[in-house]
Amino acid sequence: MPYVIAGHCLDVMDTSCTEECPVDCIYEGDRKLYINPKECIDCGACEPVCPVEAISQDRRVADDMTEHIEDNRRFFTETLEGRDEPLGAPGGSHKTGPIGVDTPMVKDL
Repeated sequence: MPYVIAGHCLDVMDTSCTEECPVDCIYEGDRKLYINPKECIDCGACEPVCPVEAISQDRRVADDMTEHIEDNRRFFTETLEGRDEPLGAPGGSHKTGPIGVDTPMVKDL
């Protein structure tokens, strides 16, 4: 997974990153944004525009935020509450619009 959005995005969800992403791979949950690991091209355009510094490469996530690496993946691979199937790689967040639900980990934070 090239880039990950960690906990600093919780309840902030500034969407500057979504505007910079050339492949539209940043999806909106209820309380946090998530980067689709299958759609991200590892360009890094999102990282410098995040006002809360929540975005980084997966190998550079702060030690106290490493649980967000796997949780970011779960957003796309597990069936979330209120959904019939995993989100997968639908081909862009503008296509899906806000998902409106988070992973259990984020929901419980």
